[in-house]
Amino acid sequence: MKEESDQLSCLAGMPQWFGLHQRHERRDAAEHRQRILDVAHHLFAAHGADAVSMHQIALAAGIGQGTLYRRYRHKGELCMDLMREHHEHFAEEVAVLFAQTEKAPVLERLDGFLAKIVALLEEQVTFLGPIGGTPAGDEQCNEPGRSNDFSFQQSPWYLWLHELLSGVFTQAVERGELAALDVPFTVDTTLAVLNPPFYRFQRLERGFSQERILQGLRRIYIEGVYISSALVD
Repeated sequence: MKEESDQLSCLAGMPQWFGLHQRHERRDAAEHRQRILDVAHHLFAAHGADAVSMHQIALAAGIGQGTLYRRYRHKGELCMDLMREHHEHFAEEVAVLFAQTEKAPVLERLDGFLAKIVALLEEQVTFLGPIGGTPAGDEQCNEPGRSNDFSFQQSPWYLWLHELLSGVFTQAVERGELAALDVPFTVDTTLAVLNPPFYRFQRLERGFSQERILQGLRRIYIEGVYISSALVD
């Protein structure tokens, strides 16, 4: 699956997948790990990550608790592996999208990206709760000893997204679809509102629907930049 993603990235002109975790495991070990992650995902979605114990995960997966702890030392490691899997699947989906829209208007590609990343954030907020892929999350699902100084902007995930969107906006300017932009600033502001804790705040505290958030992003980062381009002309 990883090799296919890398090949699609090259075809679509995407940045190289950051490869948080290179797995070298036997097929039976991979299937075993996948069963654990599927069970954890189901339990987290039903009850929230903070309410689910490692004992419950082992019981639901039909394995001994010692076996589970040999693979994951604590729930934080399991959560991060689950997040990693979701990020890998997202990268594969975006690679396919970009390959299919290579000759389409760049803003169409951006629209598809926004729809996919909002869907990813929605899935994260419903099953992982406050963790959201950042260190400022739920203590029950954080890795012990992880530095509080770590930031979303320092993560390989953020850097990969930044490079990806920088390429999209730069290409839009080069094709004449947009007026000149301060690309790094524009990308930073786009990713600021795609930060998982901010998404969680809008969904759960503001009460905004997933569709309302997506439409708001489209108005600012697609219609907004397009309209500004038309005004310059």
